[in-house]
Amino acid sequence: MSGNVDELELREPETQSGSPESSPYTVWQAAIADYFQFSQFHTNFRTEILAGITTFMTMAYILVVNPLILSDGIFISQPGDLFPQLVVATAVSAAIGTLIMALYANYPFCLAPGMGINAFFTYSVVLGLGIEWRLALAAVFIEGLIFVGLTLTDIRRQIIKAIPMCLKSATGAGVGLFIAYIGLAGDPATGGAGIIVANEVTKTALGRLTAPPTLMAIVGLLLTAAFLVRRIKGGLLWGILATALLGWILGVTPWPQGIIEAPPAPANIFGQAIIGVRQITAANVLNFVAVLFVFLFVDIFDTIGTLTGVGIKAGYIDENGELPRANKALMSDAIATTTGAVTGTSSVTTYVESAAGVAEGGRTGFTALIVAVLFLLSMLFIPILGAIPGYATAPTLVIVGVLMMSNVATIRWGDLGEAIPAFLTVFMIPLTFSIAEGLAIGFITYPLVKAFQGKAHEVPIPTWILAGIFVGRFVFMTLRFGG
Repeated sequence: MSGNVDELELREPETQSGSPESSPYTVWQAAIADYFQFSQFHTNFRTEILAGITTFMTMAYILVVNPLILSDGIFISQPGDLFPQLVVATAVSAAIGTLIMALYANYPFCLAPGMGINAFFTYSVVLGLGIEWRLALAAVFIEGLIFVGLTLTDIRRQIIKAIPMCLKSATGAGVGLFIAYIGLAGDPATGGAGIIVANEVTKTALGRLTAPPTLMAIVGLLLTAAFLVRRIKGGLLWGILATALLGWILGVTPWPQGIIEAPPAPANIFGQAIIGVRQITAANVLNFVAVLFVFLFVDIFDTIGTLTGVGIKAGYIDENGELPRANKALMSDAIATTTGAVTGTSSVTTYVESAAGVAEGGRTGFTALIVAVLFLLSMLFIPILGAIPGYATAPTLVIVGVLMMSNVATIRWGDLGEAIPAFLTVFMIPLTFSIAEGLAIGFITYPLVKAFQGKAHEVPIPTWILAGIFVGRFVFMTLRFGG
């Protein structure tokens, strides 16, 4: 087909008989566009599809990374290679959560098992505390049910509403830096960018630029930047594909070892969360409650931070600082966490990589629908997805970080009562490697600095309450887990 994409979507193409009504394809296309409100969000099929593919490409690493992390904990009491089953569980849980977000909330936000929380699940809960993995999955399952209750009672939306506008903007910028940091700091030994590396003296330092993966990441960043400044549609996606292809051709990373591979049924992990609930006893209930509390806290504020940050970038946040249809988005996230636990994976949460699709122009749930479909199809194409190296997606994450930094322009830097907590939020999100921790620090300092200004009366009561909850959480974590 040729011609202007927008025109093709808005007019009824004539059939051989000249009757536009006789084309079922056009009817379905119009119905889809109407359901996802394309005209209201000034988007079209091509833009949404490209955005969906781009988001999926930046999230696809979770299909390999999440199973690797969870395997370390599950293999202890469940010997055998469960990696393929965990890949299926990861893909299915991501697809279900993203599909609910697409059809119910109509947002381009995509979900998958959360990085960080999966490491806590494995290394702190299962290996550190010695909690059996089924019992840990039960904690994730109950966490999801609690989230459903908090959403039905409107508490989670009220939390979003209680976040001051300066912290909403700061969270968006902090998420951008966080995404860029993830891309730049990938381990070159496993195909990551390695542009930023750990250093015992300076904490972080510039990596070895002559390392092949690092060189590829730099070339990819320049290619992606060139695509974008030349306004090439789908520039982020083409940047990923071009960098990966170049790496394969030059032998920096091996070519895919196959194309299609039949996925196994997750028979050994599906439904184990329900079995885990029956393992709660008087001897382990205190540790179980402590773990449940951490899962709740990290997940709720990671999700709120992501929805706020990406929502600002997409232009969803209204003049009152609220996210329209917030409860639908939060309910989608809550149901995803519950169903994810049943499939056999740690907490499913909204992904900051959704910003990649938003940057590509995705504005509706159709973007998320594309991602959900690709997650399901990905179970057949693990060899190809596994061959896309981290240095190929790193440039996209850096560019998304650049785009999200525009949020700082809305912060009133001349007012130190807002500038100080906003800066700490922006600064601490990437440095603590946690959206929840950065937001917590901003939340605690905001009412205190306002009070120092003599403007304590300007701080809403819910904001004070949340600041107190954050302080209590830090105390609890220090006493229970030593930090």
